Amino acid sequence: MSAKDAQFEANNRGLDLVEVSPNANPPVVKIIDWGKYKFQQEKKKKDNKKASKQKEMKEIRFGLKIGDNDMEIKMKKVREFLIDGHKVKISATFKGREMAHREIGYQTLDKAIDILDGLAITEQQPVMAGRRLSMTVRGDQKAIKDYLAAQVSESL
Repeated sequence: MSAKDAQFEANNRGLDLVEVSPNANPPVVKIIDWGKYKFQQEKKKKDNKKASKQKEMKEIRFGLKIGDNDMEIKMKKVREFLIDGHKVKISATFKGREMAHREIGYQTLDKAIDILDGLAITEQQPVMAGRRLSMTVRGDQKAIKDYLAAQVSESL
């Protein structure tokens, strides 16, 4: 079909004439509703963006003199973050003369990891930065899957 005939046909239908392959001999064109096409492309892009979950870095902070129950509650929150697929930065803050006993900070972080029962994989070993000792953990997908299966079976 000639270019004039194609343009005439597109105008009659109230649609647009879009060039698909300009380098072909003769050039290939398509009669489509350009606005609808753009809308569908944008919608597809939004859906893809929504499907790819952005993982955030969450942080839990506590002091060295934290009690066992308080530690349990904070680690419960860390467990939720890991199940949601986030990375978690666990920090212990030193106050006053606690800086003289850094080993207590390392013991506290070890205790925190022990409470997580293997749900977390240490991504960054404990590092001292100023008065804060911190480490980064991420979820072990297999362990999380097993944990969730155990939770479901307990509720039944």
